[in-house]
Amino acid sequence: METTKNKSKNVFTNRNFRLVFFGALVSELGSALYSFAVSFYILEISNNNAFLQGLYLALCGVMLLLATPVGGVLGDRFNKGAIMFICDYIKGGLIILGTGAMLLFNMNSVHMAVLFIVGALGNVVGGIFSPAAGALFPHIVDETKLQQANSYFTIKSALLGILGVVLAAVLYSVLPVCTLFMIVGVCYVLSGVSEMFIRYKEESREEKLTLRLALSDMGDGMKYLMEKKAIMVFMLSILFINFFFTPVASNFIPFFIKTEVAPAPSYLFDGFLKPEMWSSVVSVMIGISSLISAAVLSAKAQEEKCGKKVSIILCVIALVMVGLTASYWALVDKGVSLNAFLIVFCLGSLVIGYSLPSINIPVSTMFMRVVDKDKLSKVGSITNVLSQGLIPIATALAGIILQHFGSTMLLLACTIGFAFTALFMLFNKEVRTV
Repeated sequence: METTKNKSKNVFTNRNFRLVFFGALVSELGSALYSFAVSFYILEISNNNAFLQGLYLALCGVMLLLATPVGGVLGDRFNKGAIMFICDYIKGGLIILGTGAMLLFNMNSVHMAVLFIVGALGNVVGGIFSPAAGALFPHIVDETKLQQANSYFTIKSALLGILGVVLAAVLYSVLPVCTLFMIVGVCYVLSGVSEMFIRYKEESREEKLTLRLALSDMGDGMKYLMEKKAIMVFMLSILFINFFFTPVASNFIPFFIKTEVAPAPSYLFDGFLKPEMWSSVVSVMIGISSLISAAVLSAKAQEEKCGKKVSIILCVIALVMVGLTASYWALVDKGVSLNAFLIVFCLGSLVIGYSLPSINIPVSTMFMRVVDKDKLSKVGSITNVLSQGLIPIATALAGIILQHFGSTMLLLACTIGFAFTALFMLFNKEVRTV
C-alpha cells in the first residue's frame, strides 16, 4: 500500500497519482460528452433559444458556487479520496436516473426540466468534489513534482479537448441523445471505482462537524486569504477575466454554429463535417496547442513567481479576442465569407490553447505551494468562488445579449472587458508579487 509521496523522477510512478489521473480521465471524458450534448440539445428542443441556454448555464454556475464553500470545509475534515469517489457515484447516478426519466416521458418540456434539475444537482455535487480534488495533490505528490503533476493533468485535458469533443460530436450525430447520456453516467461510475483505491495519510480530527463549526471554518479560510493580499487581488482579477471570457466559449460557439454554420448553404469541409462538429474542430485546435504547451511546461523547473508572466499572456489573449471580434464583424456580419472566419477562429484558438496552460499550471502550482495543507480545501473553495463567482451572471447576460443584439455585440463586450482587466493585472504591483 502506498501511503507516502513518491519522490522518484516521474510522478507517474506514484500509484495514488495514477489512480487520480485515470479516474479523472474517465470522468472528464464523460463531462466533455455531456457538456457538448446538453449545449446543443437545449438549442435543438427550444428552437435556438439562446436565453434558455444561458439560463441553464447560469443555474449550473450558481449551484456550483453555493456548494463549493461546503466542499471546502468537508475536504479539510474528511478523506479527500472518499469524497471524490462518493461524488462521482452520485453524479453518475443522477445522470442515469435523469436519462431514465427522459426515456419514459418523451416530451421536450419534460426533457428540458430534467436537464435543468440534473444540471443543478450535478453542480452541487461538483462543488463538493472540486475542493477535495484540488487539495489532494500536496498530500500524495512531492512538492518538487507539483508542476509536473499539474502539467500532466493539463495534457490529459488537452487530449480530451482533441479526442473527447470529436467523439462527442460523432456520438451526438449518430446516437440518440439518451444513449449518449447513459454513457456519460457510466463514465462517472467508473471514475468512482478508480478513486476508491486512493490511499494516503489522513490527519484525524476529533471534534464533530456542526453547522457552527463549518461556518467557523469558512470564516477561517476567508481570514487566511485576506492576509494574503496579493493572492486576493490576483483572484479578484481572475474573477473578471472569467466573467468576460466564459461567454465566448459557453454561449457564443454553440449559438454561432446553430445560427450561422448550420443554415449556411455551404461551409468549409461540409462534405464530411456536420455543423455541430465545427465546435469540435475549435476544441481540437485548442487541445493540440494546449498539449504542446503543457508538455513543454512539464519539463521546466517550477518558478517562484508567476503574476507578471500570467498578465502578459492574458494581454496576448486579449489581442486575439480583438482580432476575432473584428473578423466576425467584417466577415460574418457583413456577409463576406463564413469560411474565412472559420479559418481565423481556428488560428485564434491555436494561440489561446497554447496560452492557457502557461496560465493555469503556474497559478495552480503556486497556490498549492504557498497555502498551508490543512487549509488548502477551504481556501481553495473560496478562491474558486472568487474566480468563478460572476460566471452565472455572465452566461445569463450573454444569453440575453445574443437573443436581442446578436453575436457581434457579445464579442465586443467580452473583448473590451477582458482587455481592460488584463491591462489592470499587468500594471498592478500586487499581482507582480504573486
